[in-house]
Amino acid sequence: MTTDARRDPGDCLAFGFGSAVCMWGAAYVCHLPGLATPSALVFSLLVAIMLAAGVACGAFTARGWRGGLFAGLVAGALNLLVVGSVIGQARDGMLRAALAWIPGSLGLTALVMACGAVVGARLRTAARGARRPAFDNWPLAFAAVAALATLLLLSVGGVVTGYEAGLAVPDWPNTYGANMFLYPLARMTGGIYYEHAHRLFGALVGLTTLALAAYTQWVDRRGWAPILAWVAFLLVCCQGVLGGLRVTGRFTLSESAADLSPNLTLAMLHGVLAQVFFSTLCVLTLVQTRAWREWAAPLPRASAGLDFAAGLVTVAVLLLQLVFGAVLRHTASGLHLHLGFAGVAAVVAGGFGFRAWGRYEDVPILPRLGAALLALLGAQLLLGFAALGVTMMETGLAPAIQALVTTAHQTTGAALLACSVCATLWLRRAVAPVAGKQAPQGLERAV
Repeated sequence: MTTDARRDPGDCLAFGFGSAVCMWGAAYVCHLPGLATPSALVFSLLVAIMLAAGVACGAFTARGWRGGLFAGLVAGALNLLVVGSVIGQARDGMLRAALAWIPGSLGLTALVMACGAVVGARLRTAARGARRPAFDNWPLAFAAVAALATLLLLSVGGVVTGYEAGLAVPDWPNTYGANMFLYPLARMTGGIYYEHAHRLFGALVGLTTLALAAYTQWVDRRGWAPILAWVAFLLVCCQGVLGGLRVTGRFTLSESAADLSPNLTLAMLHGVLAQVFFSTLCVLTLVQTRAWREWAAPLPRASAGLDFAAGLVTVAVLLLQLVFGAVLRHTASGLHLHLGFAGVAAVVAGGFGFRAWGRYEDVPILPRLGAALLALLGAQLLLGFAALGVTMMETGLAPAIQALVTTAHQTTGAALLACSVCATLWLRRAVAPVAGKQAPQGLERAV
């Protein structure tokens, strides 16, 4: 990267988008049906997140209050996607409500984060004097924010499937004939809340990916990296269209059942592509690490070719198991196939994880990816047994518990797939089965 750090907005983008993702996640949980969270408590929680993000922005950047202000404006602009739901239910007219809520939302977020940045800047000065902030890899930070936002979206989508609320809203891209971003908050009850919130989170992730692709295009001089970022944006666009066509069956704004033909196959494809998209963002995060950027040449290893092949097989097996899981969740069939193939996936992924963890101590990142893969595999197996138990219980178990367990199982599966993809690619990057130059020293740090 050759972009002047003073002109690089990556730090403000990372904190702006990151704080918005945190606020959306907190608000989503607080407004879940059945949780009567007082409005004052929700507001206080959101302000606390703004303030904490501002402090972090001031502590890790050299922009002072200006950095917090800019990040706050970014977060406030993203929050307008949900502020529209409040404007849409205004009884005194949406124009008057918009004139109050839009500048109010932008101003409050910018002001709170700017104040937090002042505090953070003073803490940074007290701790390190006038030295440069310890962290400055903002392409990595922004990519990580996009990946975490997508992981949150996967969880929200899993809740939709868990509650069988995928068709709670009959039309798309509108919501019961209203603009999706102006659908009144008061009407978001039950399954409508789960499905409509999923759509809003999809819009947030789409905007985040678009901003990430444009930012990567500007700061990253490696020709393939911006291409990968734009591929990710293309994937999220396809994902949104698939999600909509899953509901309507074709491009139409009609709400009439006679004009709609919900497509279960597209629902399964929508779920599979979501996890492929998440893996793509995780790869974008990996290639922004300093270890990846500074690694000059692969280390010679006799087993490198075999281990890379094992990584490819692991990715393929996990993808196939993902398809079996999608079929099971959407059609309630194929349980024995999903369970039986889980043993194959566990053996293959476990073997690859052990080799990545134990055979490459002198390679940064790879042992940690191997250890993470093993931990995720263990958690996934436990969650799989738990999901099997809760879905087989016909009575006496709250639907919320079933949705929580099955969603956790699905989300952990996405993380497991992404981890295996990253480990395989980093293995390909770091080692080779042929003799080559030794890698540069001093790369013990992963980022």
